[in-house]
Amino acid sequence: MMPAQLRLETRAVHGGMTGLREAGQHVPPIDLSTTNPLAGVETGGDSYEQLATGGDLLDGQSAVYQRLWQPGVARFEDSLAALESAEGAVAFSSGMAALTATLIACVAAGTPHVVALRPLYGGTDHVLASGLLGTTVTWCDASTLAASIRPDTGLVIVETPANPTLELTDIRAVVDAAGSVPVLVDNTFATPVLQRPIELGATIVLHSATKYLGGHGDVMGGVLATSTEWVTRLRQVRALTGGLLHPFAAYLLHRGLRTLPVRVRTQQQTAGELAAQLVGHPALSRVLYPGLPGQDPLGLIGTQTEGAGSLIALDFAGGFDAAVRFTEACRVISHAVSLGGVDSLVQHPASLTHRPVEAGAKPGAGIVRLSIGLEHVDDLADDVFRALDAAR
Repeated sequence: MMPAQLRLETRAVHGGMTGLREAGQHVPPIDLSTTNPLAGVETGGDSYEQLATGGDLLDGQSAVYQRLWQPGVARFEDSLAALESAEGAVAFSSGMAALTATLIACVAAGTPHVVALRPLYGGTDHVLASGLLGTTVTWCDASTLAASIRPDTGLVIVETPANPTLELTDIRAVVDAAGSVPVLVDNTFATPVLQRPIELGATIVLHSATKYLGGHGDVMGGVLATSTEWVTRLRQVRALTGGLLHPFAAYLLHRGLRTLPVRVRTQQQTAGELAAQLVGHPALSRVLYPGLPGQDPLGLIGTQTEGAGSLIALDFAGGFDAAVRFTEACRVISHAVSLGGVDSLVQHPASLTHRPVEAGAKPGAGIVRLSIGLEHVDDLADDVFRALDAAR
């Protein structure tokens, strides 16, 4: 166990590495076993029951079966939990699988009502609006959150910075308004490098690990950092539904955490420089970036989050047609969904990730979202300004 006083950068490098040095290993091994030997019929059955009901692997027990427990996945979970100041974490095959498990747990507990603050990631919005998992949803903003809580409310969901327009929401205020209802914060955009919602009172932190945690566009996963009680509930859902993270994906995500602080801070610096250059461009009606003057009215940068992040949203004066021309004119920046990787990406949210969102909550047709990578800021600026000329 690492000393608690170690700084985040050190925890990112050394988290989840317990016991490797003693075993003569420098990096975590990849164990692809789908099944594990059992010492006996009774002990094997005890192990199965322990893990299938959400318990952790005990000393001397068999891991039984990969769907129930996997050592590489556990290492990634331990590392992420340490970064998020959580008691534990549960990893899944995707961010949506992680969200699904949380909603199933609420339904199973008899609290199927969810209060959600828009805007949210389009996939989250879609699954809540569909009611597919047996939940019902009340959409609200921060001012109407407390009034939206019902006796059967099992969860409050907020994403900050919000997808795709990057508004910041006061997590402490949301927690206060939610009262005894658990608050889930989608922390995908900020990562634990910039924001740690559990330290602010949230119960569950959600990551699409595919994004910044992996960081290279080559692995998919999701993870929830939370309390010991919720870890048990979520592990049971994962064991029963099979939403497990593959061992090789766990290895890549664990490796990604080790460079997360340096990547996130470098990307943020580039995004801030580029956003400042774009302000006032005649092709744009707005540049949406929390670090720009006037775009953090609650003063959350420096108190809730350690920075504005590395996503920028551009609202085109020429609307949809100009947004399309810009998106298709980018060359260094790739036109693709996702975010948080080493390479910069551009997408039109209303046409892609937020396509299923109802009209009144859909992002504006003139908005595109840029995810800033690790390229040189001058090369990105050259690409963006050339594409802006095309948009005009």
